[in-house]
Formats: sequence, structure tokens, C-alpha cells
Amino acid sequence: MKIIKSMLVGASLALVASVSHAASSGNTLATVDPEADRLALQSYFQKRFPKVAVSDYVNGIYALDAPSREQWQEIEEFPPYEFDIEEGEELFNTAFANGKSYADCFANGGEGIRQNFPRWDEAQGQVVTLELAINQCRESNGEKALGWKKGKIAKISAYMASTSRDNVFDVQIPNDAAKAAYLDGKQSFYARRGQLNMSCASCHVAGANILIRADLPGPTLGHVTHFPVFRSKWGELGTLQRRYGGCQKNVRGTPQKTQGEKFRNLEFFQTYMSNGLVVNGPGARK
Repeated sequence: MKIIKSMLVGASLALVASVSHAASSGNTLATVDPEADRLALQSYFQKRFPKVAVSDYVNGIYALDAPSREQWQEIEEFPPYEFDIEEGEELFNTAFANGKSYADCFANGGEGIRQNFPRWDEAQGQVVTLELAINQCRESNGEKALGWKKGKIAKISAYMASTSRDNVFDVQIPNDAAKAAYLDGKQSFYARRGQLNMSCASCHVAGANILIRADLPGPTLGHVTHFPVFRSKWGELGTLQRRYGGCQKNVRGTPQKTQGEKFRNLEFFQTYMSNGLVVNGPGARK
């Protein structure tokens, strides 16, 4: 607890002005400017870590900390998610009872499209993440929805991500309704919560690469690019929103609903911040 409090005080006092610049535009629909926010966040990290290329942020904390990077590179020599990709491919290509498959639900047969998610769906009037689209595909074909956090849905998502590697994220905000979802995600990202009174930004903007207990939090820039991830802590593959829930528990808060509107909007905001970076998932993390 003392370490956490020290980290919060030190990071907050030293970097509060910079974090404000990272959230460059306003907090109302009339004043928010997603592209200004994205450029401000990139500028913040470029100024703070001038030797790190923006393109390297897809590697998370391993872009910032050399010893951690060496350990990670050794792990990636024999990727722990390799079998998950293979299982995901098999699941993806297995026909539903009605003879259709996941490929029938997605553009380009579901290959090479990870960079377009999450997306604003005008017909549904909401943000649709890749995992939500996977379950919507199942349900529209008479199949039961999968669990959101791990298992089959993570493996299918990992396979789809693997077919999209090196594709550039290009999340679009086509209208005011989509902008409102983006704004809600931005507000969630910077809102403090839990008994520790911490926000996502506390660890992943101000606290990036600052030791908290035995961990170095990664930067929010590029955070989404490598999901789903195989975490050593989990001993298995998991989705981004599983990680969201874990973070909210870590600050002694009540986790919001997985694939609920709040988490989907948060993912929408965070992914827009990584527009211009490439897909490199699935990945391995501590």
C-alpha cells in the first residue's frame, strides 16, 4: 500500500500537467476532438521517452524497459499462444449446425480485419468489438454465445488477430453518436475509481514505466494492439476486457460489465488512440 501511495503521489505531482496535455481536447461533445487527443497522447510519450519510436509502442512496456524486453523476446521464441492460434483457426473454420461459419459473418471472410475493430455500428447504435461480433455471429446462426473473457472466444479472436498482423489500426468515428461513445470511453479512461482512487491513466499514462510493486505498467499507446494475450499470471489466453476487469479489481473497485457499454466504449477510445499502429496480436505478457 505504501508503495502504491508513493507511486501515486510522485507520479501525480510530477506529471499531472503532462497528463492534462495527453487529454488535449474537451470533455463535451461540442469540444472533444478525437484526432487532437490521439496526436497529443503520441506527443506526450514522444517527449517523455524520446528514444522510443512511436511504432515500437505496439510492444507495450517492452518498448520502454530493456531488461523486460530481453525476457519477453526469449518467451516469444517459443510463443505460449501458438497452440491457441491453431485451436482458434480450427474453431473459426468449424461449421455451425446450419452449415454456415464465422467466415459468413465478416468482411473478407473474417481474415485480415482485426484493425477495423472496435467499430461503430450505425444500425445497432453502439460500439461493436471483435468479441461481440463473434458472439453476434454465433447467435444469428442459432448457436449459444461464448464466455467473454477466455477460452474459445479468446482463441477465435487470437486467430483472427494473427491473420491481421502488420495491418494498420484504422478505427473510424463517423458521426456524433460515435463521437459520444468515444467521449464516454475517454471519460472512463481518466475517471478515478476504487478505494485506491486511481484511473486507467494513473498507471498507463502518468505511471507508465514507473515501478508499482513488482510491475512496470505499460503505456496506453499501443496497449490494445497485441490482444488477446497469453499472460503468465493467468497461465492462459485472455481478452482485453478481461484485463480491464482485473485492473478495476486491482484498484479495489467493482469491475464493470464485460462487453457492457462502458467497457466497449473504453475499448473504442483506447483503440482510436492507437490508430496508425499495427496489429501484432496475439501476444505474451507477464
